[in-house]
Amino acid sequence: MALKKYLNKGLLECGCDEAGRGCLAGPVVAAAVILKPKAKLPGINDSKALSEKARLDLFPRIQEQSIAWAIAWCDNDEIDRLNILNASFLAMERAVEQLQVQPEFLLIDGNRFKTRLSIPFSCQIKGDGRFLAIAAASILAKTYRDNWMQELHEMYPMYGWNGNKGYPTTDHREAIDLQGLSPLHRRSFRKASAQLEFSF
Repeated sequence: MALKKYLNKGLLECGCDEAGRGCLAGPVVAAAVILKPKAKLPGINDSKALSEKARLDLFPRIQEQSIAWAIAWCDNDEIDRLNILNASFLAMERAVEQLQVQPEFLLIDGNRFKTRLSIPFSCQIKGDGRFLAIAAASILAKTYRDNWMQELHEMYPMYGWNGNKGYPTTDHREAIDLQGLSPLHRRSFRKASAQLEFSF
C-alpha cells in the first residue's frame, strides 16, 4: 500500500518521529522532515520494516528530496530528568525548531504529543507506515541513532551496542548484570534482568 503524501492538501506539512524510546542506554533521537511536493522515494516505509542497508540507502535520498529536514535528541540524563515520554516530545520539538523552513502543520507519529510550539498538529497512530513524511522522519532518526550507538560502542564495547543499539536484549541485560551501568545508561529505567520488560 502506497504511503499518503499529505493529510491536509495545500499545507506545508512536516513529518515527525523518534527512535530509541525503548532503549536502556543512549539518547532518544527525533527527526522532522518536510518533503518536496513531488518527492520520489521508492521503497520507503516505516524504518522498522526496512533492512539496515535500505535505511542507509534512503538516508541521503530523503535529504535530497526534502524542502527541509532536521535531527535532534535528548540524552540519557535528560530522559532521567523528564521521563522518556516527555523527552521524546522535546526531541521532536527541537527537531522542528531546527528546520530552515517553518512548517504549517505537523504530522506526529504516535497517539500523544505535548509541545510549546504554536504549529497545529495531528497525532497519527502507526503513522510511520501510513504517511510518507513520517516514514522519512523515522528513517532519519533511526539511522542517525544507530550510527551514533555504533560510535558509542567503541567507548563501551562490553555492552554490545554495535548490535543491540542500546535496546534491552538478552546480551545487553547480561552485560549490565556483569559490568554494572555505564554513564550513558538511563537510570530511571529498571535494569535488573527479570524486570526489563517494556511496552513501547
